Parts: sequence; C-alpha cells; structure tokens
Amino acid sequence: MLPPVTGGRLQDRSVRSWLAKGDLKREPPRQELLARIANVLDLPYPDEGLAALRMWGQTGDRPTVWIAAADPVYLEPRLDHLCLHDLGEAGVPPSDLRALFDHLQATLADEDGAGFVQLGARGYLRSSKPVATASIPAYVVDQRVPGQFLPDGEGSASYRKLLSEIEMSLHDHAVNQRRAVAGMPPVNSLWIWGGGMAPQRSPRRQPRLFANEPELLGYWDSATASAELWPGDIADCIEMSDSAFVAVTPDSDDPDYLLDCLDKLRVALRANRFSRLTILFRDGLRADMERPRFWRFWRRDSKLLD
Repeated sequence: MLPPVTGGRLQDRSVRSWLAKGDLKREPPRQELLARIANVLDLPYPDEGLAALRMWGQTGDRPTVWIAAADPVYLEPRLDHLCLHDLGEAGVPPSDLRALFDHLQATLADEDGAGFVQLGARGYLRSSKPVATASIPAYVVDQRVPGQFLPDGEGSASYRKLLSEIEMSLHDHAVNQRRAVAGMPPVNSLWIWGGGMAPQRSPRRQPRLFANEPELLGYWDSATASAELWPGDIADCIEMSDSAFVAVTPDSDDPDYLLDCLDKLRVALRANRFSRLTILFRDGLRADMERPRFWRFWRRDSKLLD
C-alpha cells in the first residue's frame, strides 16, 4: 500500500513505463484500508468490530466490551447540505482530544456503562449493548455528504439522536473556541463507526505485516499472524521477509518518497526477490506486476497515472 500516485505525482518516465507494463486498473474509490487488503489476499472481512480491532492494535489487548470508533470531524454547513471533513490524527492534538472526550464523558455518559474513551489521537464509544453505527471510517467520507453513509433501519433514530447530543455538547467548548480564533475548523461532531465486539483469536495463515495502522495490527493479532510496525523503508521490508509480506507505507504527498518506494520495488522484482507484486495506491489505483510481463515493450505509459 503506497501513497497516491495520480494527479501528476509520478513524473519519472522509466517508473511510469514499468507500471504501464503491468495490469493497471482503478478500483472503486475511497474504500476502507483493511477491505482493500483483505480483498487482494482473499482474507475474511469482519462483519463487525472494526473499531474493536483498531483498539486492539493500539493497546495490544483484545477489548472485551462493545466498542465503536468516535473520530473527530468538522461538519461544514453549505448552501443546501453538510460536508464532512475528517480531521484525522494530525488535525486534533491528543491534549485537545482528551479535553473534548473528558467533557463528553462528563455530560453524556450514562450509568449503564456507555461512555467515551480517548486513546492517543483516537477516540472511542463504549457501550453495554450494541448501537447502530456507520460502517466506514471518516477518511472514506471525507469531503462528501455524510447523510448517505449513516445507518438506516433499526437503531438509526438512536444514532442520529446521539450525534445531535454530541454536537450540542461540543458546540461552545473551549477547545473549539480556541481553534476558531486560530482559524482552524472546530471539532463540531464525531463520526461513530465500526461498532461491535472484537473477534476471538483464531489462527489463520497470513503474510507478514509491516504497518502502523492499528486496525491492521489488531486484525493480524486476531489471526495470531506475524505483524510489526513500519520499519522506515520499503527496502527493510524486502530484506526482512523470506516469503510473502504486506507493507503499508505511511501516507505522504512527497513525490520523491513515492518514487523511491516504487523504484526499490521495481529493482527487487527484477532481481527475483519475489515473483508477484500487487501495489495498492491510496487514491484507488491498483497495479499487478509480474516479471513475465516486462516484455510488453509497447506499453510505455498509462493515462490512469494522470
């Protein structure tokens, strides 16, 4: 999994020509990260509990209660609709997130065990009973109208009621007043998604994982499969792996970083370090590369890269 490649980010002609010799295609845009990887590896995708897997990956321990992710977002009012902006991990300092979640815990938590938990740059909602939630994270909904991604059917009214209470509680908070003065978007809502219980540990064969995303780390831990943090360079992943592996690089807008990753993968494939390579780019492009396809000399570029 590499950073975005389209939009003029990749200008090196030799690397573009190399990618064009593989099978390039555009996947449905804005999919959840684990879903894309599980699809390539033909692994089971969880029916519920994505947030619990994320907490598992953060803490190293399997959560034993119902958990949903509660990610800070800015709902921007426009002429005739709302637009959701994912504030992400870098958008809200952990100290500010702690103050907001302490406030929510003090004002909205109930005696039945429902409450708000902040772990580092991420937030969670815990509950003694299941609650309807959205199924996809805020980064998938970013810059889009959130209404179409809200749960429907049984429990949807309770979900909307909870969001309304959260938004009223956060409206005049000191953190948001300070952000407004600094010209930053307020945290005026939370995106509640991925609710459920964590699965029991069940051994399953999976390639070795190198990643910092806690949801992936939790998923690998639930399968008792080998996983470790991103080592810092794609070359390290190649050197540390004797067989198949999954490497998820940090997201980056630096074209030189993207080019460096691609060039090292190209060299390793040509050197027979592996026979097959699937590259998923964060903007939805997928490249399937195999050494026998290098003879496709007539393929020198692809419009998909633009």
